[in-house]
Amino acid sequence: MTKTQPTHDIVKKHLKIGPYEVHAVPTGIFGLDGGSMFGTVPKVLWEKSNPPDEKNRIAMEARALLLKSKDRNILIDTGNGSDFIAKYGEKLGSKFAEMYAVDENGPNLISSLKAHGVNPEDVTDVILTHLHFDHAGGATKAENGKIVPTFPKAKYYLQRSNLETAKNPNVREKASYFQANFQPLLDAGVLQFLDGDAKNFISGISLIVSNGHTQGHQVVQIEDSEKQLFYCGDVIPTSSHIRSAWIMGYDLNPLEIIKEKGELLKLSQNKETYFYFEHDPYCDMASVEKINEDYKVKERFSLT
Repeated sequence: MTKTQPTHDIVKKHLKIGPYEVHAVPTGIFGLDGGSMFGTVPKVLWEKSNPPDEKNRIAMEARALLLKSKDRNILIDTGNGSDFIAKYGEKLGSKFAEMYAVDENGPNLISSLKAHGVNPEDVTDVILTHLHFDHAGGATKAENGKIVPTFPKAKYYLQRSNLETAKNPNVREKASYFQANFQPLLDAGVLQFLDGDAKNFISGISLIVSNGHTQGHQVVQIEDSEKQLFYCGDVIPTSSHIRSAWIMGYDLNPLEIIKEKGELLKLSQNKETYFYFEHDPYCDMASVEKINEDYKVKERFSLT
């Protein structure tokens, strides 16, 4: 899957929040059906900012986030990963890259981390928003005929309710949860479970639970006294989804995700705020402004 040129101006920005240097970690472009990504929003509107290919798929990034401090390398989400045949079986694995138009020629999780001087064994913590394959696929890898954690020295953090959902997925989500992305973490004893919101569970980092997209999804908030950044995950997957009614067909509870998104955006009034987009192929993050009872993008950024 290839992406077109962005239709908006993108401003380059260096960002540090508290002790953390903030770095974008692109893990690879893939494609998803545009209609599914925008739900009831008419194609005539969303295709202006997210043009589809001949199969109606739009370009999507699987963008992780790296927080570097003096003593920690914290990774938020891990993208689609690789080793599809080894992890998902020959029948599904061989079709996976084709189905989702995975671009295997661009940057990947490991190469993007190395660009910031971080090797897999240097990662101390991995925060998973949820276990859908495009967020947790890189959490494990194939090694010597086994599936093992990608980051051998890291603790992985997840909402307990999301693990239960992944183990017993409903019919709509069954194709998004793969045992190979979480069972090796359980077997290795590296999964740390949370039950609900967690304020400063790591210094300067909080978790906000959202259940509109899937049960036990967690948004990550990084803040200091002046600035904050929200790693939105699938609550606001791209900058196009800032508007209240622009939600995904993949969301399990549309009205709940609209409410949760509104509550998240309202927090932008407190201090200098950035919303980080996991799936936007054109920008890493954006600031927003309130327009009547809704919000819109004020400025889009790429992290340097």
